[in-house]
Amino acid sequence: MDRLSSMATFVKAVDLGSFAAAAEASGLSPTMVGKHVQYLETRLGVRLLNRTTRRQTLTEFGRAYYDRCRTILQEVEAADALASDHLNTPHGTLRVTMPALLGRVCVAPLLIELAGRHPTLQLDMSMDDRIVDIAAGAYDLSVRTGQPEDQTGLKTMRLGSHPMVVCASPHLLDAVGAPQTLADLTEHHAVMYARPGWSHTWLFREEDGRTVEVSPSSRLRLNDLAAVADAAAGGAGLAWIPWWLARPYLDNGSLVEVLGGRHSFAFENHAVWPEARHLPLRVRLAIEILAAELPARLAPSSAASEGNAAG
Repeated sequence: MDRLSSMATFVKAVDLGSFAAAAEASGLSPTMVGKHVQYLETRLGVRLLNRTTRRQTLTEFGRAYYDRCRTILQEVEAADALASDHLNTPHGTLRVTMPALLGRVCVAPLLIELAGRHPTLQLDMSMDDRIVDIAAGAYDLSVRTGQPEDQTGLKTMRLGSHPMVVCASPHLLDAVGAPQTLADLTEHHAVMYARPGWSHTWLFREEDGRTVEVSPSSRLRLNDLAAVADAAAGGAGLAWIPWWLARPYLDNGSLVEVLGGRHSFAFENHAVWPEARHLPLRVRLAIEILAAELPARLAPSSAASEGNAAG
């Protein structure tokens, strides 16, 4: 067996947590993944993984060997990337993780457009609202909403901000009246976005820069933002949703903005990627297209321009 291929298979098995997952990601059978790991163990004369029917864990030596293998594979990839960079052609698989709905609506179309321009580029996009470990998941790039935590070995770039808007069905507002102030919001029923780790309060920005929290009453809570928007368009109550999600509803008139955009609060969005001496061309191009085009998808043109100026 080729030692480098076995190292790559071993690293993928550790990153993904099982031979089965590594096999699916690599296009191999679980048996072949096991043979690659066994080849390394036989060659080294040391066990790398403790395996049971339910789980696998690295031995002490296996952890040290895994770290060295990752470094070697990164250097090999960087060496190969020199040739593709010289030809100005991205190659290989670009693995990106992103929030589910933001990814589907705003991020994925840009990356698919990038892949369409470069036939040698493959895409592997994971849409998950959980913040994942980029290194453990072997991702090239992550798009995150909110301020990213400082972590050793990671680089970040701001990708613009998206304002939140309070909106409602025009038929509902005709029936119950439109709130005129933040205090009025508590007198109306709301459709709330609710999932673990998410605050149930709405955030607003006062003229002096202070952040104000409002907690509307609610009989309807959903853990899917698109469902929140649909319910609000159906007249179920007020909704506090990102502008990029509200835009088609505002355009077709099924939702109208409340408070005229006053006190708007915006969430920041960032690209996050592993620090490396040589960033592969595929990653650099992905960051470039997101930095250039994502802000306009996140916010109205005026807000996007202000966000870019602030960054």
